[in-house]
Amino acid sequence: MNQSIITIHSSHSQQQLVIDPPKAGLTLQGNLRVPGDKSISHRALMLGAIAQGKTRIQGGLLGEDPRSTARCLRAMGASISELNPQQVEVEGVGNGNLQEPDAVLDAGNSGTTVRLMLGLLASSPQRFFVISGDESLRSRPMSRVVEPLKQMGAQIWGRQNNSRAPLAIQGQSLQAIDYTSPIASAQVKSCILLAGLMTEGRTTVTEPSLSRDHSERMLAAFGADIATDAETKSVTIQGKPTLKGQTIVVPGDISSAAFWLVAAMIVPDSELVIENVGINPTRTGILDALERMEADIAIEDQTLIAGEPVANLRVRSCSLKGAEIGGNLIPRLIDEIPIIAVAAVFAQGRTLIKDAAELRVKESDRIAVMASQLTKMGAKVTERSDGLEIVGGGNLTGTEIEAYNDHRVAMSFAIAALNAQGKTTINGAQAAAISYPDFFENLQQICQINSL
Repeated sequence: MNQSIITIHSSHSQQQLVIDPPKAGLTLQGNLRVPGDKSISHRALMLGAIAQGKTRIQGGLLGEDPRSTARCLRAMGASISELNPQQVEVEGVGNGNLQEPDAVLDAGNSGTTVRLMLGLLASSPQRFFVISGDESLRSRPMSRVVEPLKQMGAQIWGRQNNSRAPLAIQGQSLQAIDYTSPIASAQVKSCILLAGLMTEGRTTVTEPSLSRDHSERMLAAFGADIATDAETKSVTIQGKPTLKGQTIVVPGDISSAAFWLVAAMIVPDSELVIENVGINPTRTGILDALERMEADIAIEDQTLIAGEPVANLRVRSCSLKGAEIGGNLIPRLIDEIPIIAVAAVFAQGRTLIKDAAELRVKESDRIAVMASQLTKMGAKVTERSDGLEIVGGGNLTGTEIEAYNDHRVAMSFAIAALNAQGKTTINGAQAAAISYPDFFENLQQICQINSL
């Protein structure tokens, strides 16, 4: 039977989540659909806004981050209907026709909004823009996109040597470049490609390893002249294309599915099916990592939807084993590392997560936060400069946890709490709405308590 183990207390400033699992009998059962992929939702809104004609987005994410992108685009003249998962209609202004806004563009908490949009703003001649966001966003580094844009001739000013928002941009006619990125980052790559849309000639980005390729797939769908080279890990775009509005079907976000994958693994006698999940190979590092940990996951009913591979994921409870996770796998699972850390706590043996220093400049310092808060629950975690070392196999004890305004931290600790002894209180749980507005409702939906 379903029985509430979740209590939510809301105040003016934050939401407090209390999870109090029974001492025995809790299982997770059922089928779920997770929200639309956040990365694809952002890109569909942006490309729809600069395309000619109407773009229809079906299954898009309703979270706060895409709302921030839509808000900024509306301020620059794009017509975007109210966001809903059925269909969002975007009436584009055409490539190069974004208007100069009369106020500061507000990106909220969305790093993707700022970093990708900088490419569009910097390449819009004779227009002036200022873009900023909340306190968390204003602390996050932007130099990784500002520097290559400046190499293209962009004029950008900001705090801390032009590396922090608010950022002021005087749009220019940029020069095409051949850029070798020091890091594998879809945000860096996408920003430069978007700048290349308005730039004469061919702009090329080369990465040290492949990052997620949603931008390349979607740019091609909208009519851009774009070519990828898997051998050199490079992508080239020809400037000044005419983009045409498209119908985009957004698959479920594998980053959101990751929470349910781990939940079913660590709660005994559980089985979940997560439906309609995007399994783009540049995003399935989470599946590879969990396979290394000997997870029981089946990929079922694979198909292609709007050029993106999609499948159902069936997961069952199992005995996880510690593993080493690093190297080229990291760019393909960077967003899932908090929940992988939770899985590692319940795995037998040692898990080493390395080469993930990027986690320190997310919505929170995810390395420090996961180490400190898991330790509060009784886990054996060592913080490393570039990751975490976790010795699993012990028991967690419920306690009071801080989410630090980080959606993936909030949801990761909600999953950890399911298999902890006693009550766990998560402060700042409202952060989950950034990428998964219905997370706690879905969690309650799948919790079943079997009376003995």
